[in-house]
Amino acid sequence: MSTTHLPRKLCAMLAAACGLLGSASASAAESAVIIPPPALDQPANASAPQKAVLAGGCFWGVQAVFQHVKGVTGAVSGYAGGQADTANYDAVSSGRSGHAEAVEITYDPTQVSYGQLLQIYFSVAHDPTQLNRQGPDSGPQYRSAVFPADDSQRKVAEAYIAQLNKAGAYPKALATRIEPLQAFYPAEGYHQDYLVRHPYSMYIMVNDVPKVENLAKTFPDRYRDKPVLVNPAG
Repeated sequence: MSTTHLPRKLCAMLAAACGLLGSASASAAESAVIIPPPALDQPANASAPQKAVLAGGCFWGVQAVFQHVKGVTGAVSGYAGGQADTANYDAVSSGRSGHAEAVEITYDPTQVSYGQLLQIYFSVAHDPTQLNRQGPDSGPQYRSAVFPADDSQRKVAEAYIAQLNKAGAYPKALATRIEPLQAFYPAEGYHQDYLVRHPYSMYIMVNDVPKVENLAKTFPDRYRDKPVLVNPAG
């Protein structure tokens, strides 16, 4: 296990439970925002699986959400935005690596589109109005960022952010950045399938379980009960 990740997050949640961080941080993941689907989306393409890389705070919760989405065949926690030599948890935790905690989603575009993944990402996976933070976690490694795999994904993401801002879907403008995808680096093994392996962790119960519950309530036709895991054998 990490020598820094768990203590810091558990301490943050203990402080939040005592009211030291305020109710807004403690309940940041507990509400979904109902938003329209993207007006611009990619057409269905049965030729091959596609990948999407999204960052929205701690990758534990983002991974857990997309593991429960129909049409997703894989969701891996990792790092994007920096160089290979800093693609490790200790370096990323410093906030100086350039990386964001991100999730690489592999999906079947005949079952779920890139735009539909973005709708879930903006609605239930994180709060896109928070700048360089999510709930109790702060720093550029927790930024809201989309890393398009190609020009088509970039156009869909840009158009959707503009659409949501124009519609006033949130009380303030989205802080989500669109960044070039140079590479995605899978995170250490102990970060994978974290919610499934640690469902009763205080951090997970307060911040991430509500996200999965919101997915089931807000997108019942997209939700599947059994998650797709990185390590099915445990």
